[in-house]
Amino acid sequence: MPKIDIMLQLESQLHRTRMQQSTKTAAILVIGGAEDKVHGREILHNFFGRAGSDKALIAIIPSASREPVISGERYQRIFDDMGAKETRVLDIRDRQQGSDPNFQEYIEHCTGVFMTGGDQLRLCGLLADTPLMEKIRQRTHLGEITLAGTSAGAAVMGYHMIAGGGSAESPNRSLVDIATGLGLIPEVIVDQHFHNRNRMARLISAVSAYPERLAIGIDEDTCALFERDGWLQVIGKGTVTIIDPGEMLYTNQNDIGATDPISIHNLRVHILTHGDRYHFLQRSVGTHKG
Repeated sequence: MPKIDIMLQLESQLHRTRMQQSTKTAAILVIGGAEDKVHGREILHNFFGRAGSDKALIAIIPSASREPVISGERYQRIFDDMGAKETRVLDIRDRQQGSDPNFQEYIEHCTGVFMTGGDQLRLCGLLADTPLMEKIRQRTHLGEITLAGTSAGAAVMGYHMIAGGGSAESPNRSLVDIATGLGLIPEVIVDQHFHNRNRMARLISAVSAYPERLAIGIDEDTCALFERDGWLQVIGKGTVTIIDPGEMLYTNQNDIGATDPISIHNLRVHILTHGDRYHFLQRSVGTHKG
């Protein structure tokens, strides 16, 4: 058999295996941005599988984007090509649309919701405290739908949200702007495009102000998949950085000026790669699944 045919068979078998593995229970996929949309599409296939594969009814929310039509249609083509039963773009550009009965009806019956990238403040401004978002939150927490957010769609997951800030500096209070997120995973503070944009210092700055939260930095083309049983699993090419301040002994965060360097003692840091698992409620590392 020609070598190219063998390679195609192996790729096809690998794809089927991944699809079988991803067709599991509902979960929340927090994606660091710039996920592969062309080749293996591993993260997007995982979302598609968990949303029901060929039975999937997917709602795409591109409200964070400056070009919501282009962004929404791109993901719609991707999930249509994968074989979803139905995909619909909910092009929400006004808070009143968060009460639209047609949108709410689709959310009531869909199996997956995907929030695109863009501006997390815009996304929260349009969706926070709307009947539509309350329905998404309720169905997500009941395990009735799979929810995914990439880039800005990832940043909004926590109750406290990184709305902006700088990079490549020592941790300081002026380095990070905190706003209220959508609270879908209230225990965490998420930063995206993490190592790609050198955001370690701003995530440490954020967690020094909110030491009751777990800080999670997600690289591009990488996903932190939150299962309903409290486990987080890493998917993709990069890393997920977890900063646990649970045993923090000291920080000068409240006693210094906005641009003064932050002192913070006894943080616990984990760097996780593809297949690694972490229990975000118990704050413990699990067995690597490969």
